[in-house]
Amino acid sequence: MLKIRLRRVGGTNAPAYRIVVSDSTKTPTAQVVEELGHYDPTKNPPLLKVDREKAQVWIGKGAQASPTVRRLLVKVPAAQA
Repeated sequence: MLKIRLRRVGGTNAPAYRIVVSDSTKTPTAQVVEELGHYDPTKNPPLLKVDREKAQVWIGKGAQASPTVRRLLVKVPAAQA
């Protein structure tokens, strides 16, 4: 099954995340199917950029969003997508 989840990038004490579609049986650092956006919680306000249309397409194909990604998708304004 495919999952839409966060993949940590960035250095020590400077977390940043990519929002990716990947196989749920593999580790989050494994090869991804597609990258949907990025999230940087260290900025003020936090930087969040997600392609909502692609995320909806993957959810329509059966991909499951993780609880954190689900919360972030709600926060993204429709005009930003």
